[in-house]
Order: sequence, then structure tokens, then C-alpha cells
Amino acid sequence: MNLKYMKEAIKEAKKAAKIGEVPIGCVIVYEDKIIARGYNKRNTRKTTLAHAELIAIQKASKVIGDWRLENCVMYVTLEPCQMCSGAIVQARMKEVVIGTMNPKAGCAGSILNILQMEEFNHKVELITGVMEEECAAVLQEFFKNLRVKNKFEKEIQSMEIPNFNKFN
Repeated sequence: MNLKYMKEAIKEAKKAAKIGEVPIGCVIVYEDKIIARGYNKRNTRKTTLAHAELIAIQKASKVIGDWRLENCVMYVTLEPCQMCSGAIVQARMKEVVIGTMNPKAGCAGSILNILQMEEFNHKVELITGVMEEECAAVLQEFFKNLRVKNKFEKEIQSMEIPNFNKFN
């Protein structure tokens, strides 16, 4: 486990925030080198499938030349959801390093632990709480700003705008 890789995942999360996406970032490491990066693009691409983890898995598979990512380590800022956790298991990822947990939707220990279910033929090594405060802060700042923006837009919409056409 290497903090420099989580720092890179945080950079990816900040890219998502800049385009108005929920700031989740991910990098995949193979032989101590980042081979793939991803950040949330669900709204941008208008698809449920554009999660940071899935984008990074697709890129890593192209680099490796196989769907199996057996010797790869994923660093992700927020605990993966059920869809991403399933893809991580399917990709045979060696290990996942998580920044902050997601008690409302996380499936690497919070609600379920899909990554380490005994029933599956592959289990993923798991490290949690890496740079937890930094990862959580990126999300908290994003949602704080979003609430302010939404409140401002609601106030603007509620203002009575004069009808200038009646003066013509």
C-alpha cells in the first residue's frame, strides 16, 4: 500500500468535482506503476455505468490485454457500490485500497462485503481508511457547495420577475 497512489486517486476525484460530478476517483496500479485512472462521469456520459472504478477497470484491461487484473491494486477514494464491487471481483483484482467508507451504499464492508464473500470463487484483499479524512473532505466540500448552489437557484426562481412585455 502506497499513499502516493491514494493521492493520485484524490486528484481524479477533484477532476470529477470540477465538472459537477460526484467526486470519486480511482487509480489501478500494476507492478508499482499506475496503468489506469478514472473518475465519475455518470452525468456527463448520461449512463449509470460511468463510475470511476468501471472506467479505470476498462482502461486497465486494455493496458494488460486481458480482463483478468489479478496482480493489480485499485486505490479508490470512496467505498465501491454493489455494481463496482461485482466488477472488481469479476476482474480478479488482487487488492482494493479504500479512502472513506460509504454507509449508505458501500459494498466493501458497509452494507455488504461483496469483495470478500465466501460464496464467490475470488476474494479481494481489502484495506480501508487510507487518507480517510482527505477523501471524505473532497466529498463533503462538493455536497456543501451543491447545497449552496441549489439553494441559490431556488431563491432566484422564486423571485418575481417583472413582465416587461406589458409596457410595449
